[in-house]
Amino acid sequence: MEGLDLFQIFSTVLGNNSIVGAISSSLLIILLGFFLTKKEIFDAKIAKQLSLIILTVALPALSFKSFMQDISPEKLMQGATVLIWGFVIQGSLIFLMKIYYFRYEEQRKKALTVLTTLGSTTFFGMPIIGAIYGTDGILYASLFNISYRIFLYSWGFISFSGLKMTANNIKQMVLNPIIIATFLGLFIWIFQDFLPQVHVGDKTYAFLRLDKTAYWLFKPMEYLAVLASPLAWLSIGATLGQVSLGSALTNKTAWLYTFTKILLVPTLSTVGLFVANIFFPIPFISVAVSAIMMATPPATVAVAYSIKFDNEAITSSNCSLISTAAAVFIIPFIILILEIIKNFSMFM
Repeated sequence: MEGLDLFQIFSTVLGNNSIVGAISSSLLIILLGFFLTKKEIFDAKIAKQLSLIILTVALPALSFKSFMQDISPEKLMQGATVLIWGFVIQGSLIFLMKIYYFRYEEQRKKALTVLTTLGSTTFFGMPIIGAIYGTDGILYASLFNISYRIFLYSWGFISFSGLKMTANNIKQMVLNPIIIATFLGLFIWIFQDFLPQVHVGDKTYAFLRLDKTAYWLFKPMEYLAVLASPLAWLSIGATLGQVSLGSALTNKTAWLYTFTKILLVPTLSTVGLFVANIFFPIPFISVAVSAIMMATPPATVAVAYSIKFDNEAITSSNCSLISTAAAVFIIPFIILILEIIKNFSMFM
């Protein structure tokens, strides 16, 4: 009977056009970027150019737009859960991964710990979450990302550079367009009932609720936000198309890292929230957002730190390549498993 129920749930998930469409879109557009690069229709600079557009325009618009919605005690509680869990899971990994990679010499152990803790949540995770879970998913992903940004520009930088935290690095963290958009959107979302109100029809809204008070400004933001997913997927495909898998495929460390980052870490996150759910209710969307964000390949900025400071640069590059290629195919299965968990009503 249980097998039949599981089969029915699996069939229901595969019959959900939103989920299947999001998975197939990500896979096919990534493969398109790969194909266009291999055929030299895309030049060598395209991935970097696309990533600049995504990180400076599309993702900030996507993050800010997600906060343009009514607040409720339930959403506020769920948002707080995701924000706190981001610090808990990533903070825990900083210590757990040092033990996990005990066989490696100190510098490589440190590099692998950073790459395992800090995934490409902004570039890789958010577009997928937005495609499947919509505005709510992006809102919670943006909150989850606050801890990621703090760890990335502080602990991540120090680990690879060997330097102390600099004023320039703090400035880079604070003035990052995504950070600005996230905190501005978060401020509006939380304090919208206390901001000056504007009458729109028979209702009142905070004057900064641009979706209600300045739709002429909000609509262009929507168009820019929609660009995030397809451009990110094209860029991932273009990146994979520019490198040779040969040396990376024979690197045992890269394979161990990929298993750990794409499979083990999201499993730990899900189990941790399952345990927490015993003591207080955890919303399913918190579990899904956390699992997908933690299943992403290493943060591009962390890999850039490794290359810039010539600190385990080859290891970081191999890990990035193998895990990115693996994530393209494994994350869709993680999404299917998450939907099966949802159908068993283990979480809110």
